[in-house]
Amino acid sequence: MNTRFDQGVDSTALAVPFREKSSDAPLEILSFALDALKSGMPAALIFLTEIRGGAARALGAQMAVRADGGFCGFVSGGCVEAAVAAEALEALVLGTDKELMLGAGSPYFDIVLPCGGGLTLTIHCLKDGTALSEIVRGLMARRRVALRYVPASSSLVFDAQAAETGWSEAGFTMAYRPAPLIFVSGQSIETETLSRIAQSASYEVRQLDPANVPKPEDFDPDSALVLLHHDIEREVGPLIAALAGAPFYIGALGGVRTHARRVAKLEELGCSKASIETIKAPIGIFSKARDAVSLSLSILADIAALRR
Repeated sequence: MNTRFDQGVDSTALAVPFREKSSDAPLEILSFALDALKSGMPAALIFLTEIRGGAARALGAQMAVRADGGFCGFVSGGCVEAAVAAEALEALVLGTDKELMLGAGSPYFDIVLPCGGGLTLTIHCLKDGTALSEIVRGLMARRRVALRYVPASSSLVFDAQAAETGWSEAGFTMAYRPAPLIFVSGQSIETETLSRIAQSASYEVRQLDPANVPKPEDFDPDSALVLLHHDIEREVGPLIAALAGAPFYIGALGGVRTHARRVAKLEELGCSKASIETIKAPIGIFSKARDAVSLSLSILADIAALRR
């Protein structure tokens, strides 16, 4: 299936690929494809199904391509996406799915990956938006969901159960997680700076205050709690809720002595030693950050590393 304009398609009659949206967020890519279908325009979804050697993107990385040439998403570092979109435009004209090999292991020499590795991509011509709509709804509701491509029927199937990305007997599964959500508690320049930088990195942010204390169920496995107080008493509400919930990260401002007082307070309130040990304090990947920007970058890097 490694075709390159060799099935009778006039490449000069195809639309010219152009990047309309620069994003690698699954929700944006799938929404891009859905919007095309809703407007009556054919679209294709492209996903990375095999990596040989090095690669700039992870297995399951995606692109969406409209019949007018507009595309969104990445399957590599930006070096091959326009060429891949051209292949998708051909597939849309033919109305058939195709597999494309690039770089190492490919029979073609015109597309070479700078990393020296090789990729296999599946180009799927979307028949309808049913499965994609389910994925989008799931992500908007902050659920972990999955999409399975079935080669035998050239179809996409929604899976409400979280799964790992990769091949199985059923086909190729793409697992999706909601965008990271950071609850930020504190009244300081650090709070505003962290919120601003996190939002620019496409994280969801909710700032907390004494009148807006979260409940344990607000903390899902893709959420984090950041405490930027200089007063332990003001931390207690969010901390108790987070320790009873399921966030993947809890971090609190303060040095060793401050944290010792925090631990004593939580033990006094009946929190278990095991749950208290999940708190990262001092917060961040490097200590003694003395300005708001450095502290915010330290915290976000810590969160991003743990989320991986």
